[in-house]
Amino acid sequence: MKRSLSAVKPTGKLTLGNYIGALKNFPSFQNEYDNFIFVADLHALTLPIDPEYLRNNTRDLVALYLACGLDPNKTTIFLQSDVSEHSELNSILQNYLYMGELSRMTQFKDKSQKMNQNAIGLGLFAYPVLMCADILLYDADVVPIGEDQKQHVELCRDLVHRFNTRYQKDVFVMPEPTIPHVGARIMSLSDPTKKMSKSDEKGDIFLLEDLKSIEKKIMRATTDLGSDIYFDKENKPGISNLLTVYASLKDITIDEATEHFKDCHRYGDFKKEVAAVVCEEIKKIQDRYNEIIASNLVDEVLKEGAEKAKKVAKETLKRVQQTVGIYGK
Repeated sequence: MKRSLSAVKPTGKLTLGNYIGALKNFPSFQNEYDNFIFVADLHALTLPIDPEYLRNNTRDLVALYLACGLDPNKTTIFLQSDVSEHSELNSILQNYLYMGELSRMTQFKDKSQKMNQNAIGLGLFAYPVLMCADILLYDADVVPIGEDQKQHVELCRDLVHRFNTRYQKDVFVMPEPTIPHVGARIMSLSDPTKKMSKSDEKGDIFLLEDLKSIEKKIMRATTDLGSDIYFDKENKPGISNLLTVYASLKDITIDEATEHFKDCHRYGDFKKEVAAVVCEEIKKIQDRYNEIIASNLVDEVLKEGAEKAKKVAKETLKRVQQTVGIYGK
């Protein structure tokens, strides 16, 4: 079975868009791969972050991932900081990537342009080095990523070729980036021409948000001229977005959702039914989340996951250390 490795950075709250686009697909994905998922808490330090927020959000993310269907018996779940081999391999790999390569990374250029040029941390610049260490430690065959991370994985592939060529043996597995087939793309409730993000309080629906607040947001969602309900992203983006949400959570097609509402000519009634479906789904997640938070499951899962991950990572690090000539390894 091929191994998949992915990570989540604990720097924002999970939204309904995250759930429909990715988390809802977890149960099927973890049956296809030897699945490793970690919380990239070391990466979260590359930009200023409140320590208490980082701690609490890390725990919430793990609990929500479990509540949304990640099975610790099928997926190895752990914290990046719990496996010291990440940092150790990072210290070796930084000698095999070049400053010119790192300075060309689009994500670094985009983020650094918004900052005081005299206050850019080394961690932000060298972010891709640690990401390479993350991937290569686990001999990952497949790395599911968003479009914004593709350049980093391509750099990792260049590193694998460079390293294996220099030492004339296959020390590292060549990872394959993949932009997974995700669920529907959910747009902002306040501006249906923009993707639902973590920064638009009015347009977001958060997985841990009060259900009454969620209902109000949907009832106030931006809609379109007319009263007919049908899917047309260009002319009826607001209605189309709500139809997408409804269809995704009901596990039906857009055409089936449209057919269901064909005799509904009042946006208020339409929104009310969409809100009911959303609240029902999120209540299930919140109920499971509350059970998990009230137990020791998060700590147990992370402890077991770190132990499993460390066994794999330790072997890889030893192989690298022996290859580069570190004495006694």
